Amino acid sequence: MTTTSTQPKAQLTGARYMLVSALGFALMAACVKLVSTRGIPLLEIVAARALVSLVLSYIDVRRKGLSVWGTHRTLLAARGIVGSLALICVYYALMTLPLAEATLLQYMHPMFTALLGLLLLKEGIQRSTVICILFSITGLIVMVEPGVFTGAAPALPSLGVAVALLGAFGSAVAYVLVRRLSLEEDASVIIFYFPLVALPLSVAILGDQFVMPDGQSLVLLLMVGIFTQIGQLGLTHAMRYGTAGKTAAYSYVQIIFAVVLGWVVFAELPSLWTYVGGALIIAGALLNVIRR
Repeated sequence: MTTTSTQPKAQLTGARYMLVSALGFALMAACVKLVSTRGIPLLEIVAARALVSLVLSYIDVRRKGLSVWGTHRTLLAARGIVGSLALICVYYALMTLPLAEATLLQYMHPMFTALLGLLLLKEGIQRSTVICILFSITGLIVMVEPGVFTGAAPALPSLGVAVALLGAFGSAVAYVLVRRLSLEEDASVIIFYFPLVALPLSVAILGDQFVMPDGQSLVLLLMVGIFTQIGQLGLTHAMRYGTAGKTAAYSYVQIIFAVVLGWVVFAELPSLWTYVGGALIIAGALLNVIRR
């Protein structure tokens, strides 16, 4: 009786944390786009975000009394490398595409995750997964190439879309690695390895392109890291209170936040094709998440 009465409360708490997570990631994306307009290079933004995350993640690992190096160091390093490259792609998409469209394209990752799970983890493929893939591909075509149906010109720059999809694929690879590592590694150690690899990698590639940020740019760079941490903490707490499928469904509110922020901050209004294509992508992803 107690379990039945507390379960809806736990689901509600999980949903609230997921909404906080979605808002945190949406604000992070807006800060990335804003600071890029002030002349801060892409890799410098990645390095700043990694530096903030590295400090906060290290504190968390030490608080738990864990070794920061973990036990499966090759896989942990691979997760860090893949995640870092995916982040670079995601930030490039945010800088070159409208905020809502860049966010929507990132939500192609459930399709890639399902395919990778089938190929690498030998997971069975369900009907909902097939529908997710079909909806995602159709939605992508409608949003990016409406000319297939109407003869209109491409709605978005091809390079930005390609890099965004590469980022979504990289995110899917990182998710598969995390699922493998989570069986034997603490979540805090897995999270720590991401900035541990991303910081030196981004600094090395950045080279002499560093730009000294002014006061406002420095605040925006700090907010990128802080909002990222808020998003990650919200996500972690959300998964503790609800089932993964039902709780994850609320993460798609991030797209609504992205549309609002794009309109208010950047005067960006998505086209009709973005709404139609985005609805197909979200519908397919939600169906797959809820069914699984």
